[in-house]
Amino acid sequence: QVQLVESGGGLVEAGGSLRLSCAASGRTFSSYGMGWFRQAPGKEREFVASITRNSESTLYANTLKGRFTISRDNAKNTVYLQMNTLKPEDTAVYYCAAGPYSRSDSRMYAYWGQGTQVTVSS
Repeated sequence: QVQLVESGGGLVEAGGSLRLSCAASGRTFSSYGMGWFRQAPGKEREFVASITRNSESTLYANTLKGRFTISRDNAKNTVYLQMNTLKPEDTAVYYCAAGPYSRSDSRMYAYWGQGTQVTVSS
């Protein structure tokens, strides 16, 4: 089993940057694909980005490509989401997730963190 704890959220002005972190417990972090999802008030949870076990491949939501970057450090059991040029519409709770594969479908992920709030002011 994997426990995930997100951090790094907060309030930022439009155009600013934030770096989210997701720390995983356990010694099998490198065996999991990792993903980031987000959920805005009144909206469904949506895919943000994913990364394979050894960082060979990444996948992004088309609308976020170029502004967001996912990375991981298996030695630190941590996955990151660098978010640049933030917009008010990026305001949401951001969740990290772990699963056997890295996909855009949230149903492929077995473990989820509690989420971290990101608020972008205009």
